[in-house]
Amino acid sequence: MKICVIGLGYIGLPTASMFAKSGHEVVGVDKNEKIVDALNLGKIIIEEDCLDGLVKEVVATGRLRGSLVPEAADAFIIAVPTPITEEKKADMRYVVSAAEDIVPYLRKGNTVILESTSPAGTVDELLMPILAKSGLAVGSELYLGHSPERVIPGKILYELVHNSRIAGGVNRKSAEKIADIYRCFVEGEIYLADARTAELCKLAENTFRDINIAYANELAKICEKSGINVWDLISLCNKHPRVNIHQPGPGVGGHCIAVDPWFIVESDPGTARLINQARLINDSMPEYVAEKIARIVADICSPKITVLGVTYKPDVDDTRESPILELIARLKAQGYSVTAHDPFATGFEGDIYESAKGGDLLVLGVNHKQYISLDLLRLARLMRQPRLLDTRNFFERETAEKAGFTYFLLGQR
Repeated sequence: MKICVIGLGYIGLPTASMFAKSGHEVVGVDKNEKIVDALNLGKIIIEEDCLDGLVKEVVATGRLRGSLVPEAADAFIIAVPTPITEEKKADMRYVVSAAEDIVPYLRKGNTVILESTSPAGTVDELLMPILAKSGLAVGSELYLGHSPERVIPGKILYELVHNSRIAGGVNRKSAEKIADIYRCFVEGEIYLADARTAELCKLAENTFRDINIAYANELAKICEKSGINVWDLISLCNKHPRVNIHQPGPGVGGHCIAVDPWFIVESDPGTARLINQARLINDSMPEYVAEKIARIVADICSPKITVLGVTYKPDVDDTRESPILELIARLKAQGYSVTAHDPFATGFEGDIYESAKGGDLLVLGVNHKQYISLDLLRLARLMRQPRLLDTRNFFERETAEKAGFTYFLLGQR
Protein backbone atom coordinates (compact mmCIF):
# COMPACT_ATOMS: atom_id res chain seq x y z
CA MET A 1 0.00 0.00 0.00
CA LYS A 2 1.10 3.55 -0.69
CA ILE A 3 0.21 6.01 2.05
CA CYS A 4 0.37 9.80 1.85
CA VAL A 5 0.66 11.52 5.24
CA ILE A 6 -0.13 15.23 5.25
CA GLY A 7 1.64 17.04 8.09
CA LEU A 8 5.00 15.96 9.52
CA GLY A 9 4.76 17.27 13.07
CA TYR A 10 4.72 15.52 16.43
CA ILE A 11 2.07 13.03 15.25
CA GLY A 12 2.38 12.91 11.47
CA LEU A 13 6.08 12.04 11.29
CA PRO A 14 6.00 9.21 13.88
CA THR A 15 2.86 7.80 12.22
CA ALA A 16 4.43 7.96 8.76
CA SER A 17 7.53 6.26 10.11
CA MET A 18 5.53 3.42 11.67
CA PHE A 19 3.70 2.76 8.40
CA ALA A 20 7.04 2.74 6.57
CA LYS A 21 8.54 0.37 9.13
CA SER A 22 5.60 -1.95 8.49
CA GLY A 23 6.59 -2.20 4.84
CA HIS A 24 4.37 0.39 3.17
CA GLU A 25 5.56 3.04 0.74
CA VAL A 26 5.02 6.35 2.50
CA VAL A 27 5.32 9.90 1.27
CA GLY A 28 5.27 12.52 4.00
CA VAL A 29 3.98 15.91 2.93
CA ASP A 30 4.66 19.22 4.60
CA LYS A 31 4.74 22.81 3.37
CA ASN A 32 7.80 23.54 5.51
CA GLU A 33 10.83 23.00 3.27
CA LYS A 34 13.11 22.67 6.29
CA ILE A 35 11.10 19.69 7.55
CA VAL A 36 10.97 18.01 4.15
CA ASP A 37 14.67 18.55 3.43
CA ALA A 38 15.64 17.16 6.83
CA LEU A 39 13.42 14.11 6.33
CA ASN A 40 14.95 13.28 2.96
CA LEU A 41 18.35 13.33 4.67
CA GLY A 42 17.04 10.91 7.29
CA LYS A 43 16.97 13.60 9.96
CA ILE A 44 14.32 15.13 12.21
CA ILE A 45 13.92 18.58 13.74
CA ILE A 46 11.75 17.58 16.71
CA GLU A 47 12.65 15.77 19.92
CA GLU A 48 11.09 12.34 20.42
CA ASP A 49 12.56 9.22 21.95
CA CYS A 50 13.89 6.75 19.31
CA LEU A 51 12.29 8.66 16.41
CA ASP A 52 15.60 9.80 14.92
CA GLY A 53 16.86 6.24 14.55
CA LEU A 54 13.58 5.01 13.08
CA VAL A 55 13.42 7.84 10.53
CA LYS A 56 17.00 7.26 9.50
CA GLU A 57 16.24 3.56 8.99
CA VAL A 58 13.07 3.89 6.91
CA VAL A 59 14.44 6.73 4.78
CA ALA A 60 17.55 4.69 4.03
CA THR A 61 15.40 1.78 2.84
CA GLY A 62 13.44 4.10 0.57
CA ARG A 63 10.10 3.39 2.24
CA LEU A 64 9.71 6.96 3.55
CA ARG A 65 10.43 10.19 1.73
CA GLY A 66 9.35 13.79 2.04
CA SER A 67 7.52 16.01 -0.42
CA LEU A 68 6.12 19.52 -0.52
CA VAL A 69 3.02 18.34 -2.40
CA PRO A 70 0.76 15.25 -2.18
CA GLU A 71 0.91 12.31 -4.56
CA ALA A 72 -1.56 9.69 -5.71
CA ALA A 73 -1.82 6.98 -3.05
CA ASP A 74 -4.09 4.29 -1.64
CA ALA A 75 -4.66 6.09 1.64
CA PHE A 76 -4.33 9.69 2.78
CA ILE A 77 -3.82 10.61 6.42
CA ILE A 78 -4.32 14.22 7.49
CA ALA A 79 -2.26 15.06 10.58
CA VAL A 80 -2.02 18.84 10.47
CA PRO A 81 -2.37 21.27 13.41
CA THR A 82 -5.77 22.40 14.66
CA PRO A 83 -4.81 25.35 16.86
CA ILE A 84 -7.08 27.53 18.94
CA THR A 85 -7.75 31.16 18.07
CA GLU A 86 -7.59 34.05 20.52
CA GLU A 87 -11.37 33.77 20.73
CA LYS A 88 -11.02 30.12 21.83
CA LYS A 89 -12.37 28.79 18.54
CA ALA A 90 -10.99 25.92 16.47
CA ASP A 91 -8.77 27.12 13.61
CA MET A 92 -9.50 24.58 10.86
CA ARG A 93 -7.68 26.28 7.99
CA TYR A 94 -4.88 23.68 7.89
CA VAL A 95 -7.39 20.82 7.69
CA VAL A 96 -9.26 22.61 4.93
CA SER A 97 -6.04 23.26 3.03
CA ALA A 98 -4.90 19.64 3.36
CA ALA A 99 -8.26 18.33 2.14
CA GLU A 100 -8.28 20.66 -0.83
CA ASP A 101 -4.70 19.70 -1.70
CA ILE A 102 -5.44 15.98 -1.97
CA VAL A 103 -8.66 16.25 -4.03
CA PRO A 104 -6.83 16.14 -7.41
CA TYR A 105 -5.09 12.89 -6.39
CA LEU A 106 -8.10 10.94 -5.13
CA ARG A 107 -9.08 7.75 -6.95
CA LYS A 108 -11.84 5.19 -6.54
CA GLY A 109 -11.15 2.93 -3.55
CA ASN A 110 -9.01 5.46 -1.66
CA THR A 111 -9.34 5.99 2.08
CA VAL A 112 -8.97 9.42 3.71
CA ILE A 113 -8.33 9.53 7.46
CA LEU A 114 -8.38 12.65 9.60
CA GLU A 115 -6.01 12.22 12.56
CA SER A 116 -5.98 15.87 13.59
CA THR A 117 -7.98 16.46 16.76
CA SER A 118 -11.08 18.31 15.61
CA PRO A 119 -14.53 19.42 16.78
CA ALA A 120 -17.25 16.80 16.48
CA GLY A 121 -18.79 17.02 13.03
CA THR A 122 -15.60 18.02 11.19
CA VAL A 123 -15.54 14.92 8.99
CA ASP A 124 -19.25 15.13 8.08
CA GLU A 125 -19.64 18.86 7.76
CA LEU A 126 -16.21 20.12 6.69
CA LEU A 127 -14.25 17.33 5.00
CA MET A 128 -17.00 15.48 3.17
CA PRO A 129 -18.14 18.44 1.00
CA ILE A 130 -14.53 19.21 0.05
CA LEU A 131 -13.65 15.62 -0.86
CA ALA A 132 -16.91 15.20 -2.78
CA LYS A 133 -15.43 17.62 -5.34
CA SER A 134 -13.37 14.66 -6.54
CA GLY A 135 -16.56 13.26 -8.06
CA LEU A 136 -16.30 10.13 -5.92
CA ALA A 137 -19.20 8.95 -3.78
CA VAL A 138 -18.06 9.25 -0.16
CA GLY A 139 -18.74 6.02 1.69
CA SER A 140 -18.82 3.72 -1.33
CA GLU A 141 -16.13 4.90 -3.75
CA LEU A 142 -14.13 6.98 -1.28
CA TYR A 143 -13.83 5.86 2.34
CA LEU A 144 -13.59 8.55 4.99
CA GLY A 145 -13.34 8.89 8.75
CA HIS A 146 -11.47 9.96 11.86
CA SER A 147 -8.92 7.99 13.86
CA PRO A 148 -7.39 10.03 16.70
CA GLU A 149 -4.09 9.14 18.31
CA ARG A 150 -3.78 8.56 22.06
CA VAL A 151 -0.11 9.21 22.72
CA ILE A 152 2.08 11.40 24.91
CA PRO A 153 5.34 13.08 23.88
CA GLY A 154 8.37 11.05 24.88
CA LYS A 155 6.54 7.75 24.37
CA ILE A 156 4.87 8.30 21.02
CA LEU A 157 6.36 5.35 19.14
CA TYR A 158 5.60 2.91 21.94
CA GLU A 159 2.07 4.15 22.44
CA LEU A 160 1.24 4.24 18.72
CA VAL A 161 1.80 0.49 18.79
CA HIS A 162 0.41 -0.53 22.17
CA ASN A 163 -2.47 1.86 22.87
CA SER A 164 -6.00 1.10 21.74
CA ARG A 165 -7.38 3.09 18.83
CA ILE A 166 -10.74 4.20 17.47
CA ALA A 167 -11.61 3.88 13.79
CA GLY A 168 -14.52 6.23 13.21
CA GLY A 169 -16.03 6.14 9.74
CA VAL A 170 -18.78 7.97 7.88
CA ASN A 171 -20.22 4.47 7.50
CA ARG A 172 -19.36 0.95 8.65
CA LYS A 173 -17.32 0.16 5.54
CA SER A 174 -15.19 3.25 6.04
CA ALA A 175 -14.55 2.34 9.69
CA GLU A 176 -13.49 -1.17 8.68
CA LYS A 177 -11.14 0.19 6.00
CA ILE A 178 -9.53 2.55 8.52
CA ALA A 179 -9.08 -0.23 11.07
CA ASP A 180 -7.47 -2.48 8.46
CA ILE A 181 -4.95 0.22 7.57
CA TYR A 182 -3.74 0.70 11.14
CA ARG A 183 -3.58 -3.00 12.00
CA CYS A 184 -0.19 -3.25 10.30
CA PHE A 185 1.44 -1.77 13.42
CA VAL A 186 -1.23 -1.25 16.11
CA GLU A 187 -1.15 -4.09 18.62
CA GLY A 188 -3.80 -2.57 20.88
CA GLU A 189 -7.52 -3.04 20.31
CA ILE A 190 -9.08 -1.08 17.44
CA TYR A 191 -12.70 -0.13 18.10
CA LEU A 192 -15.11 0.76 15.32
CA ALA A 193 -17.36 3.81 15.67
CA ASP A 194 -18.97 6.54 13.63
CA ALA A 195 -16.84 9.59 12.84
CA ARG A 196 -18.64 11.99 15.19
CA THR A 197 -18.28 9.64 18.14
CA ALA A 198 -14.56 9.20 17.40
CA GLU A 199 -14.09 12.98 17.20
CA LEU A 200 -15.88 13.66 20.48
CA CYS A 201 -14.19 10.72 22.21
CA LYS A 202 -10.75 12.27 21.76
CA LEU A 203 -12.00 15.61 23.03
CA ALA A 204 -13.79 14.02 25.98
CA GLU A 205 -10.70 12.07 27.06
CA ASN A 206 -8.54 15.18 27.27
CA THR A 207 -11.34 17.19 28.82
CA PHE A 208 -11.66 14.64 31.62
CA ARG A 209 -8.01 15.24 32.48
CA ASP A 210 -8.41 19.01 32.22
CA ILE A 211 -11.34 18.99 34.66
CA ASN A 212 -9.42 16.79 37.10
CA ILE A 213 -6.41 19.14 36.97
CA ALA A 214 -8.70 22.14 37.47
CA TYR A 215 -10.04 20.47 40.60
CA ALA A 216 -6.48 19.98 41.85
CA ASN A 217 -5.62 23.61 41.08
CA GLU A 218 -8.72 24.84 42.87
CA LEU A 219 -7.78 22.69 45.86
CA ALA A 220 -4.32 24.26 45.80
CA LYS A 221 -5.86 27.73 46.08
CA ILE A 222 -8.12 26.61 48.91
CA CYS A 223 -5.25 24.97 50.77
CA GLU A 224 -3.09 28.09 50.55
CA LYS A 225 -5.84 30.04 52.28
CA SER A 226 -6.40 27.30 54.87
CA GLY A 227 -2.80 26.61 55.82
CA ILE A 228 -2.91 23.08 54.40
CA ASN A 229 -0.35 21.41 52.13
CA VAL A 230 -2.31 20.44 49.01
CA TRP A 231 0.24 17.80 48.01
CA ASP A 232 -0.18 16.00 51.32
CA LEU A 233 -3.94 16.37 51.03
CA ILE A 234 -4.09 14.85 47.52
CA SER A 235 -1.76 12.04 48.51
CA LEU A 236 -4.07 11.10 51.38
CA CYS A 237 -7.21 11.46 49.26
CA ASN A 238 -5.73 9.14 46.65
CA LYS A 239 -5.40 6.40 49.27
CA HIS A 240 -9.14 5.93 48.71
CA PRO A 241 -9.60 3.06 46.22
CA ARG A 242 -11.94 5.06 43.98
CA VAL A 243 -10.25 8.48 44.10
CA ASN A 244 -7.51 9.66 41.75
CA ILE A 245 -7.00 13.42 41.98
CA HIS A 246 -4.40 14.77 39.54
CA GLN A 247 -1.65 17.18 40.55
CA PRO A 248 -1.85 20.98 40.60
CA GLY A 249 0.64 23.20 38.85
CA PRO A 250 1.29 26.59 37.24
CA GLY A 251 -1.17 25.89 34.41
CA VAL A 252 -1.99 23.43 31.66
CA GLY A 253 -0.23 23.49 28.30
CA GLY A 254 0.34 21.44 25.20
CA HIS A 255 -1.69 21.07 22.06
CA CYS A 256 -4.24 18.67 23.59
CA ILE A 257 -5.46 19.28 27.14
CA ALA A 258 -5.18 23.06 26.90
CA VAL A 259 -7.01 23.16 23.55
CA ASP A 260 -9.44 20.26 23.10
CA PRO A 261 -11.98 21.27 25.78
CA TRP A 262 -12.54 24.57 23.97
CA PHE A 263 -13.71 22.60 20.91
CA ILE A 264 -16.53 21.18 23.01
CA VAL A 265 -17.36 24.56 24.53
CA GLU A 266 -17.44 26.11 21.06
CA SER A 267 -19.99 23.57 19.82
CA ASP A 268 -22.37 23.95 22.78
CA PRO A 269 -21.40 26.79 25.15
CA GLY A 270 -24.73 26.82 26.92
CA THR A 271 -24.39 23.21 28.04
CA ALA A 272 -20.62 22.82 28.48
CA ARG A 273 -20.51 25.01 31.60
CA LEU A 274 -18.39 22.71 33.76
CA ILE A 275 -15.91 22.24 30.92
CA ASN A 276 -15.72 25.99 30.36
CA GLN A 277 -15.14 26.69 34.06
CA ALA A 278 -12.38 24.09 34.28
CA ARG A 279 -10.60 25.74 31.37
CA LEU A 280 -10.88 29.15 33.03
CA ILE A 281 -9.45 27.76 36.29
CA ASN A 282 -6.45 26.20 34.56
CA ASP A 283 -5.90 29.27 32.40
CA SER A 284 -5.86 31.38 35.57
CA MET A 285 -2.88 29.60 37.12
CA PRO A 286 -0.06 31.64 35.51
CA GLU A 287 -1.67 34.79 36.90
CA TYR A 288 -2.14 33.13 40.29
CA VAL A 289 1.52 32.07 40.42
CA ALA A 290 2.61 35.56 39.34
CA GLU A 291 0.64 37.01 42.25
CA LYS A 292 2.28 34.56 44.64
CA ILE A 293 5.69 35.55 43.30
CA ALA A 294 4.83 39.23 43.84
CA ARG A 295 4.17 38.51 47.51
CA ILE A 296 7.40 36.53 47.89
CA VAL A 297 9.60 39.33 46.47
CA ALA A 298 7.57 42.27 47.79
CA ASP A 299 10.38 43.31 50.15
CA ILE A 300 13.08 43.31 47.45
CA CYS A 301 14.00 46.33 45.35
CA SER A 302 14.17 45.51 41.61
CA PRO A 303 14.05 41.74 42.06
CA LYS A 304 15.58 39.32 39.60
CA ILE A 305 13.68 36.08 38.99
CA THR A 306 15.01 32.93 37.34
CA VAL A 307 12.53 30.40 35.95
CA LEU A 308 13.51 26.77 35.51
CA GLY A 309 11.69 25.10 32.63
CA VAL A 310 9.55 26.64 29.88
CA THR A 311 8.15 23.63 28.00
CA TYR A 312 4.57 22.56 28.64
CA LYS A 313 5.60 19.31 30.37
CA PRO A 314 8.78 17.61 31.65
CA ASP A 315 11.49 16.21 29.40
CA VAL A 316 10.08 17.31 26.02
CA ASP A 317 10.94 20.20 23.71
CA ASP A 318 7.32 21.22 23.06
CA THR A 319 6.43 24.75 24.20
CA ARG A 320 2.96 24.94 22.60
CA GLU A 321 0.45 26.62 24.92
CA SER A 322 3.08 26.59 27.68
CA PRO A 323 1.75 28.29 30.84
CA ILE A 324 5.32 29.03 31.88
CA LEU A 325 5.85 31.26 28.87
CA GLU A 326 2.71 33.15 29.88
CA LEU A 327 4.01 33.37 33.44
CA ILE A 328 7.30 34.82 32.22
CA ALA A 329 5.46 37.38 30.10
CA ARG A 330 3.37 38.41 33.12
CA LEU A 331 6.45 38.78 35.32
CA LYS A 332 8.18 40.96 32.74
CA ALA A 333 5.04 43.06 32.39
CA GLN A 334 5.18 43.63 36.15
CA GLY A 335 8.66 45.10 35.72
CA TYR A 336 10.74 42.22 37.06
CA SER A 337 14.06 41.19 35.60
CA VAL A 338 13.48 37.62 34.39
CA THR A 339 15.84 34.95 33.11
CA ALA A 340 14.83 31.43 32.14
CA HIS A 341 16.51 28.10 31.55
CA ASP A 342 15.34 24.94 29.84
CA PRO A 343 17.60 22.14 28.55
CA PHE A 344 15.06 21.17 25.86
CA ALA A 345 13.74 24.51 24.56
CA THR A 346 15.62 26.38 21.85
CA GLY A 347 17.00 29.66 23.14
CA PHE A 348 16.85 28.69 26.81
CA GLU A 349 19.67 26.11 27.03
CA GLY A 350 22.35 28.40 28.56
CA ASP A 351 24.21 27.96 31.82
CA ILE A 352 21.71 27.61 34.63
CA TYR A 353 24.07 28.91 37.29
CA GLU A 354 24.88 31.99 35.24
CA SER A 355 21.15 32.60 34.76
CA ALA A 356 20.52 32.50 38.49
CA LYS A 357 23.56 34.61 39.45
CA GLY A 358 22.56 37.65 41.46
CA GLY A 359 18.95 36.57 41.50
CA ASP A 360 16.36 36.84 44.24
CA LEU A 361 13.96 34.03 43.43
CA LEU A 362 14.29 30.69 41.69
CA VAL A 363 10.97 29.42 40.28
CA LEU A 364 10.69 25.73 39.41
CA GLY A 365 8.16 25.79 36.59
CA VAL A 366 8.79 22.45 34.86
CA ASN A 367 10.09 19.41 36.69
CA HIS A 368 12.63 18.18 34.14
CA LYS A 369 14.42 15.11 35.50
CA GLN A 370 17.86 16.65 35.17
CA TYR A 371 16.93 19.45 37.57
CA ILE A 372 16.98 16.98 40.44
CA SER A 373 20.78 16.88 40.18
CA LEU A 374 21.16 20.66 40.48
CA ASP A 375 23.71 21.88 42.98
CA LEU A 376 21.33 23.85 45.19
CA LEU A 377 24.11 24.92 47.52
CA ARG A 378 26.00 26.48 44.61
CA LEU A 379 22.84 28.17 43.34
CA ALA A 380 22.04 29.61 46.75
CA ARG A 381 25.52 31.06 47.09
CA LEU A 382 25.29 32.68 43.64
CA MET A 383 21.98 34.39 44.34
CA ARG A 384 21.47 37.71 46.07
CA GLN A 385 18.42 36.40 47.93
CA PRO A 386 18.24 32.59 47.83
CA ARG A 387 14.49 32.02 47.65
CA LEU A 388 12.85 29.11 45.86
CA LEU A 389 9.26 28.71 44.68
CA ASP A 390 8.46 25.12 43.75
CA THR A 391 5.28 24.88 41.65
CA ARG A 392 5.59 21.10 41.18
CA ASN A 393 6.49 19.77 44.64
CA PHE A 394 9.73 18.67 43.00
CA PHE A 395 12.45 19.62 45.47
CA GLU A 396 12.53 18.35 49.04
CA ARG A 397 11.96 21.23 51.42
CA GLU A 398 14.58 19.99 53.88
CA THR A 399 17.24 19.70 51.15
CA ALA A 400 16.49 23.16 49.76
CA GLU A 401 16.52 24.80 53.18
CA LYS A 402 19.72 23.01 54.14
CA ALA A 403 21.31 24.47 50.98
CA GLY A 404 20.35 27.94 52.18
CA PHE A 405 17.06 28.59 50.38
CA THR A 406 13.89 29.99 51.83
CA TYR A 407 11.43 27.48 50.37
CA PHE A 408 7.94 28.27 49.08
CA LEU A 409 5.51 25.72 47.64
CA LEU A 410 2.51 26.17 45.36
CA GLY A 411 -0.51 24.92 47.27
CA GLN A 412 0.86 25.73 50.72
CA ARG A 413 0.79 29.06 52.50
